[in-house]
Amino acid sequence: MPDSIHSTPSATTALYSLHGMWCTSCAQAVESVLARRAGVQRASVNYATATVHLSGDPEAIALEVLAPRVRRLGYRLVPLEAAQDAESRLEAESRRLTLRLAVGASFGMWTMLASLLIYAGALPGPRLEFVLALVSGAFAVPVVGYAGWPFYRAGWRTLRAGRPGMDALISLGVLGAVLVSLWLLWRGSAEVYFDTAVMLILLLLVGRLVETLCRYRGLRALSRLYPQVDEVEVLDAGRPRLSALADVVPGARLRVAAGALVPLDGALESARAWLDLSPLNGEARPVSRQRGAALQAGSRNLGEAITLVVTARAGEGYLDRLHRQMLELHARKGELQRLADRFAAWLSPLAVVLALATLMALLLGGVAVEEAVVRALSVLVVACPCAVGLAIPLANLAAGSQALGRGVVFRDLAAFESLGQVRSAAFDKTGTLTRGEAELSECRPAPGVSEDTLLVLAAQAEWGSEHPLGMALRRAADRRGLAMGEAPSESDEVAGGGRHVRLAEGAELMVGAPAWLAAELGIARPADSDDESRAGSRVAVARDGEWLGELTLQDCPDPGALAPLAELRRAGMTLALVSGDRAAEVAAVGEAAGFAGRECFAGQSPEAKARLVARLPRPSLFVGDGVNDVLALATADVGIAPLGASQPARDGAAVQLLEPGVAGVVDAWQIARRARRIMRQNLALSAGYNLVALGLVVWMAIPPLVAVLAMAASSLSVTANAARLGLSD
Repeated sequence: MPDSIHSTPSATTALYSLHGMWCTSCAQAVESVLARRAGVQRASVNYATATVHLSGDPEAIALEVLAPRVRRLGYRLVPLEAAQDAESRLEAESRRLTLRLAVGASFGMWTMLASLLIYAGALPGPRLEFVLALVSGAFAVPVVGYAGWPFYRAGWRTLRAGRPGMDALISLGVLGAVLVSLWLLWRGSAEVYFDTAVMLILLLLVGRLVETLCRYRGLRALSRLYPQVDEVEVLDAGRPRLSALADVVPGARLRVAAGALVPLDGALESARAWLDLSPLNGEARPVSRQRGAALQAGSRNLGEAITLVVTARAGEGYLDRLHRQMLELHARKGELQRLADRFAAWLSPLAVVLALATLMALLLGGVAVEEAVVRALSVLVVACPCAVGLAIPLANLAAGSQALGRGVVFRDLAAFESLGQVRSAAFDKTGTLTRGEAELSECRPAPGVSEDTLLVLAAQAEWGSEHPLGMALRRAADRRGLAMGEAPSESDEVAGGGRHVRLAEGAELMVGAPAWLAAELGIARPADSDDESRAGSRVAVARDGEWLGELTLQDCPDPGALAPLAELRRAGMTLALVSGDRAAEVAAVGEAAGFAGRECFAGQSPEAKARLVARLPRPSLFVGDGVNDVLALATADVGIAPLGASQPARDGAAVQLLEPGVAGVVDAWQIARRARRIMRQNLALSAGYNLVALGLVVWMAIPPLVAVLAMAASSLSVTANAARLGLSD
């Protein structure tokens, strides 16, 4: 793969990677600075995936404009990095954290031991206690100076950005504990608090390491979308040569050896290919593709060497778009994340104000300076909003990685939050509730046209089509040993109608619903073509305005759809089967899938599908795979595209399934529902902890060390709760 996936701003949006972040406060600080820029409508920074999503004027959100401003804060804004680069970055970050933690633990344990002996009164005299207090401070120097350095750096950066957060509080807490301890030593007291500073740093480093490992696990799931290929075999005038993947341009011809991964998206030039799609969708059964079929990078060639014509450069293929869309999902912020950010934004200033107020109130109340300072220090430590900042992003990332493991790709955060609450679900028929592998059952050519001619022209018109009926026509031609000729020079797909293509020799072919050819194109239609008693889906073919005949294809219902639909019905959802096919076909599939007659709607145009979906109880979801389903996908609160859906349907859906069947719909719904529940739990845990802990520490004398342990327990509880999503399988 290339080193990075460049994300050039479109008319309104851009997606970049952000390096140098240490915590969620860093993300909020950079987000605040970018959002204040003129021309930037919205800025969203996600700490878990290290991504920045921007919308606004193209000039204002250009990388070369924003990168210098971000660099002045101490961070690096770079083109969107590839999944493997993100993994390498997190691996290096984990190693650095482990080193700092090892240094901190090696020296910090002696600080803790010395403090324990002093607190326990196990020493024979105050002179030895004072010596151990000095020893405690000496061993704390490497911990405070080296292991804690990233906290101070992040605290200073966020302070410069005008959004001081948890690291600023942590830095104040550590600095306060050290200064109080030095002041006590100067006064000759051995009751020092170096152990508080050491414990605060060590526990937070442990928390950071756990966070990093959770983020690494989530990003590892994203990298499953990418084939590990560095070089490819390009055919120049029929002669193979090796070329770097990044140097291959659309139109190049590639040779893919037997057993090799398909390195780039392309159109199959060989007569046939047997492919293993399990790297993409987990489907172990080999599938056959005929000449002209669209191949996706990441599938594996199981047969003889094949040739394909590249249709997308590295970084611009289907899987690359999915990767970008998933990162955009995490970079955007939903309702719960925005609520958590608002809470964390005022928590840090509130903690500083409360600490100062506590100090002043205690001093005015006659409390000793030492005790007042220690109480104020406890307020600073206990208020660190680490848990609040982690509450939503870690749960989001864990849910996304679990979904990807089940072959479900979420592309829209609003849909992600809505999916767990849906009250109704509507399904298209062909390719959704059927197996999507229709078989040719009948050819009815016009007088003077042979069956083979009719089938060849239909297959040629469906060159490159991903619709189940188009793929079935190409399979039927291949099985009869019919050559499909060259690829059309032009093609256009009409939602709810069919395809209109121009062949290289200039002829115009039209293939699609008989009614579309008759009504929209004014082509004369035979009188017997209105026979509704014939089973199957009918496809009509015309050339240069002349009706050539019809083909009938039958698609069997998917027996695996019955259980998932029953699960949705048990959950109380309203279900509907909405299709543009004839009533007999829809009724047969609906009965096999468990739909009642009143739940089946046949003969629906794209606009009628959208209107019907709009009348369903909200929030609603719609599952469809064709160009004619795009309107309904956009109308539903959540649109889902099944495996094998057309490109327009995939682009218009908020969720994409990478495995066959509709079981993924139930998986997506269950994961979204569980994720929303855990997000709400995390938010309640973190917010409740901070509010209760602040109240207690203001009114009661709580030692700083206890405050440190309570703060760390809160962060780890949120992280562990989010990790339950990944362990629920």
